[in-house]
Amino acid sequence: MSSKNIAWWGIGIALTVIGSTIKIPAIVGSVGLDAFTGLVIAGLGSIGMGAWIAAIGHLLSALLTGFPLGSFHLLIALEMALCVFVFGILNKAGKKAIAAVAFWIGNALISPLPFIFIMDWTFFIAIVPSLMIGSALNVIVARVFLRFIRKGEKR
Repeated sequence: MSSKNIAWWGIGIALTVIGSTIKIPAIVGSVGLDAFTGLVIAGLGSIGMGAWIAAIGHLLSALLTGFPLGSFHLLIALEMALCVFVFGILNKAGKKAIAAVAFWIGNALISPLPFIFIMDWTFFIAIVPSLMIGSALNVIVARVFLRFIRKGEKR
Protein backbone atom coordinates (compact mmCIF):
# COMPACT_ATOMS: atom_id res chain seq x y z
CA MET A 1 0.00 0.00 0.00
CA SER A 2 1.40 3.38 -0.97
CA SER A 3 1.86 6.22 1.48
CA LYS A 4 -0.76 8.17 -0.50
CA ASN A 5 -3.34 5.40 0.09
CA ILE A 6 -2.44 5.21 3.77
CA ALA A 7 -2.92 8.98 4.03
CA TRP A 8 -6.35 8.77 2.32
CA TRP A 9 -7.41 5.95 4.67
CA GLY A 10 -6.33 8.05 7.66
CA ILE A 11 -8.10 11.18 6.41
CA GLY A 12 -11.19 9.13 5.52
CA ILE A 13 -11.45 7.45 8.90
CA ALA A 14 -10.79 10.71 10.76
CA LEU A 15 -13.45 12.64 8.84
CA THR A 16 -15.99 9.84 9.09
CA VAL A 17 -15.48 9.78 12.88
CA ILE A 18 -16.21 13.51 12.96
CA GLY A 19 -19.22 13.07 10.66
CA SER A 20 -20.59 10.22 12.75
CA THR A 21 -20.78 12.53 15.76
CA ILE A 22 -23.03 14.96 13.87
CA LYS A 23 -26.50 13.47 14.24
CA ILE A 24 -29.78 13.99 12.43
CA PRO A 25 -32.79 13.70 14.77
CA ALA A 26 -34.34 10.27 14.19
CA ILE A 27 -36.08 7.43 16.02
CA VAL A 28 -32.76 5.59 15.73
CA GLY A 29 -29.80 7.73 16.76
CA SER A 30 -27.38 6.36 14.18
CA VAL A 31 -28.46 8.72 11.36
CA GLY A 32 -25.67 11.25 10.87
CA LEU A 33 -23.08 12.72 8.55
CA ASP A 34 -21.10 9.49 8.50
CA ALA A 35 -21.26 8.86 4.73
CA PHE A 36 -19.99 12.13 3.29
CA THR A 37 -16.33 11.13 3.58
CA GLY A 38 -16.95 7.87 1.73
CA LEU A 39 -18.81 9.83 -0.94
CA VAL A 40 -15.91 12.26 -1.31
CA ILE A 41 -13.33 9.51 -1.62
CA ALA A 42 -15.50 7.58 -4.09
CA GLY A 43 -16.06 10.82 -6.00
CA LEU A 44 -12.31 11.29 -6.27
CA GLY A 45 -12.04 7.89 -7.94
CA SER A 46 -11.26 5.44 -5.15
CA ILE A 47 -14.69 3.84 -5.23
CA GLY A 48 -13.86 0.75 -3.17
CA MET A 49 -12.13 2.76 -0.46
CA GLY A 50 -15.07 5.17 -0.36
CA ALA A 51 -17.51 2.28 0.07
CA TRP A 52 -15.45 0.82 2.93
CA ILE A 53 -15.11 4.21 4.62
CA ALA A 54 -18.89 4.73 4.43
CA ALA A 55 -19.54 1.28 5.94
CA ILE A 56 -17.05 1.95 8.74
CA GLY A 57 -18.63 5.37 9.24
CA HIS A 58 -22.06 3.87 9.76
CA LEU A 59 -20.71 1.32 12.24
CA LEU A 60 -18.98 4.13 14.16
CA SER A 61 -22.19 6.15 14.17
CA ALA A 62 -24.10 3.11 15.46
CA LEU A 63 -21.41 2.49 18.09
CA LEU A 64 -21.79 6.04 19.38
CA THR A 65 -25.52 5.44 19.92
CA GLY A 66 -25.19 1.98 21.47
CA PHE A 67 -26.15 -0.11 18.41
CA PRO A 68 -29.93 0.46 18.79
CA LEU A 69 -30.68 -2.01 15.97
CA GLY A 70 -28.13 -4.58 17.10
CA SER A 71 -26.61 -6.74 14.40
CA PHE A 72 -28.87 -5.15 11.77
CA HIS A 73 -26.29 -2.36 11.66
CA LEU A 74 -24.08 -4.75 9.66
CA LEU A 75 -26.81 -4.89 7.01
CA ILE A 76 -27.09 -1.10 7.07
CA ALA A 77 -23.31 -0.72 6.73
CA LEU A 78 -23.39 -3.05 3.70
CA GLU A 79 -26.25 -1.03 2.18
CA MET A 80 -24.32 2.19 2.82
CA ALA A 81 -21.27 0.75 1.08
CA LEU A 82 -23.39 -0.29 -1.90
CA CYS A 83 -24.99 3.17 -2.17
CA VAL A 84 -21.56 4.84 -2.10
CA PHE A 85 -20.23 2.32 -4.64
CA VAL A 86 -23.08 3.17 -7.05
CA PHE A 87 -22.46 6.88 -6.43
CA GLY A 88 -18.77 6.42 -7.27
CA ILE A 89 -19.45 4.52 -10.50
CA LEU A 90 -21.98 7.09 -11.72
CA ASN A 91 -19.77 9.98 -10.67
CA LYS A 92 -16.77 8.48 -12.49
CA ALA A 93 -18.94 8.18 -15.61
CA GLY A 94 -19.51 11.94 -15.44
CA LYS A 95 -23.11 11.66 -14.24
CA LYS A 96 -22.61 13.72 -11.09
CA ALA A 97 -26.22 14.84 -10.59
CA ILE A 98 -27.55 11.33 -11.24
CA ALA A 99 -24.94 9.97 -8.81
CA ALA A 100 -26.18 12.31 -6.09
CA VAL A 101 -29.85 11.46 -6.70
CA ALA A 102 -29.07 7.73 -6.86
CA PHE A 103 -27.28 7.88 -3.50
CA TRP A 104 -30.16 9.85 -1.98
CA ILE A 105 -32.83 7.44 -3.26
CA GLY A 106 -30.77 4.36 -2.42
CA ASN A 107 -29.89 5.42 1.09
CA ALA A 108 -33.16 7.12 2.06
CA LEU A 109 -35.80 4.98 0.36
CA ILE A 110 -34.39 1.65 -0.84
CA SER A 111 -32.03 0.76 2.03
CA PRO A 112 -34.75 0.83 4.72
CA LEU A 113 -37.07 -1.47 2.70
CA PRO A 114 -35.82 -4.71 4.37
CA PHE A 115 -36.94 -3.27 7.70
CA ILE A 116 -40.55 -3.50 6.58
CA PHE A 117 -40.13 -7.28 6.83
CA ILE A 118 -37.71 -7.26 9.77
CA MET A 119 -39.83 -4.90 11.86
CA ASP A 120 -42.90 -3.37 10.22
CA TRP A 121 -44.22 -0.49 8.12
CA THR A 122 -44.33 1.75 11.17
CA PHE A 123 -40.55 1.68 11.54
CA PHE A 124 -40.08 2.31 7.82
CA ILE A 125 -42.45 5.29 7.84
CA ALA A 126 -40.84 6.67 10.99
CA ILE A 127 -37.22 6.39 9.78
CA VAL A 128 -37.56 7.54 6.16
CA PRO A 129 -37.95 11.32 6.84
CA SER A 130 -34.73 11.38 8.88
CA LEU A 131 -32.94 9.29 6.26
CA MET A 132 -34.12 11.65 3.54
CA ILE A 133 -32.65 14.62 5.40
CA GLY A 134 -29.48 12.76 6.42
CA SER A 135 -28.86 11.39 2.93
CA ALA A 136 -29.40 14.80 1.36
CA LEU A 137 -27.02 16.46 3.82
CA ASN A 138 -24.36 13.78 3.28
CA VAL A 139 -24.46 14.11 -0.49
CA ILE A 140 -24.61 17.94 -0.40
CA VAL A 141 -21.61 18.16 1.94
CA ALA A 142 -19.74 15.64 -0.24
CA ARG A 143 -20.49 17.60 -3.42
CA VAL A 144 -19.26 20.83 -1.76
CA PHE A 145 -16.04 19.08 -0.62
CA LEU A 146 -15.52 17.64 -4.12
CA ARG A 147 -16.04 21.05 -5.73
CA PHE A 148 -13.43 22.67 -3.44
CA ILE A 149 -10.96 19.82 -3.91
CA ARG A 150 -11.30 20.00 -7.69
CA LYS A 151 -10.86 23.78 -7.67
CA GLY A 152 -7.68 23.30 -5.65
CA GLU A 153 -6.39 20.72 -8.15
CA LYS A 154 -6.85 23.18 -11.04
CA ARG A 155 -4.56 25.76 -9.43
